[in-house]
Amino acid sequence: MSRTPPRRYWLTGASSGIGAALAEEILKSGAQLAVSSRQLAPLKVLAQRYPGQVLVVAGDLTDSQTVREIGQQIEQVWGALDSVILNAGTCEYVDARQFDASIIEHVVRTNLLASSYCIEPALPLLRKGTTPHLVGMASSVTYLPLPRAEAYGASKAGLRYLFESLRIDLAIEGMDVTIISPGFVETPLTAKNDFPMPLSWPVEKAARHIFTHLKQRPLEIAFPALFMAALWPLSKLPARLQLAIGKRMVRSSPPLRDPT
Repeated sequence: MSRTPPRRYWLTGASSGIGAALAEEILKSGAQLAVSSRQLAPLKVLAQRYPGQVLVVAGDLTDSQTVREIGQQIEQVWGALDSVILNAGTCEYVDARQFDASIIEHVVRTNLLASSYCIEPALPLLRKGTTPHLVGMASSVTYLPLPRAEAYGASKAGLRYLFESLRIDLAIEGMDVTIISPGFVETPLTAKNDFPMPLSWPVEKAARHIFTHLKQRPLEIAFPALFMAALWPLSKLPARLQLAIGKRMVRSSPPLRDPT
């Protein structure tokens, strides 16, 4: 009896947070995993822990040429991909009293443009793969405008629209597209927040939940359930009521910026 070959994944933002925990879940399943991040050292450690399963393709994903070279490297080694999970991202908060457009530029480049750069080489590789699956990391913040989230929310809303449009265009090819919309997850990124994070999940729990549900290829994976149950009705309120809620959430001092 012929043995089913291991599934080939490409995961971005794999050095920390949800990406690092998700890499562990993927590798424990026996799959092959190409990992990308600007930080090379954690990826090398992962490759040492899972010999023969990990392909390290580090680099700055906001550089389109670097991303093309990563795609070429994956093609040379594997020839195709079966799943692509675009998880890499960052968060910076905006202070409207001293509005800085460079924050918007940086976050949109990291969260939205970098993902589009990755999609360019990913799609041809997925078309050569088995039951191809494209996955993007959006956010529950896209359901409701939140204070100081102008940059992060705009980038994730753009990413959501990008993936939802791609889902329509790729359906005819038999390629599935899933969007992940986490609530608060305890990562190095959210550790910098200076506000309460209701119903937050440990990163390992979030990664297990994501990987388990990805096997079902849903249109969206949104969690935690209790958080989404509260957030979804709020997203359907009239704009003036959303504004009133947002005003109550504003605090005097903005959170620290993420330096990465």
